[in-house]
Amino acid sequence: MSGAPTLGRPRPGDLLIVDRRASVQFAGARALIFRVVSVSDQPTYHGWVWLTGYVVDQAGLATAKREIYVQFAGLRPAAPPPLPTQSRRRATDTLGPTPHKTRAVD
Repeated sequence: MSGAPTLGRPRPGDLLIVDRRASVQFAGARALIFRVVSVSDQPTYHGWVWLTGYVVDQAGLATAKREIYVQFAGLRPAAPPPLPTQSRRRATDTLGPTPHKTRAVD
């Protein structure tokens, strides 16, 4: 097994790598980055948990809400997505409102 860090019980706000280590259903191309919204208190098999959250794309945007059943031991922290860059604009670069075109009525 690799030396990648694992987590204890996940918490809302955690960003996780969910792959085959967490459950076989997430093997290979089905692996995903997951932002936890809630952790179920529902009793499950030892070491397993129901998580509700969002699949996150490479830009850090939520793409789908999911409820997943995974093993604690297989969850790993994901690196946070890069912060969006804002272009700097000068006041003279901004345009005012677009004038509405009117039509003459006969």
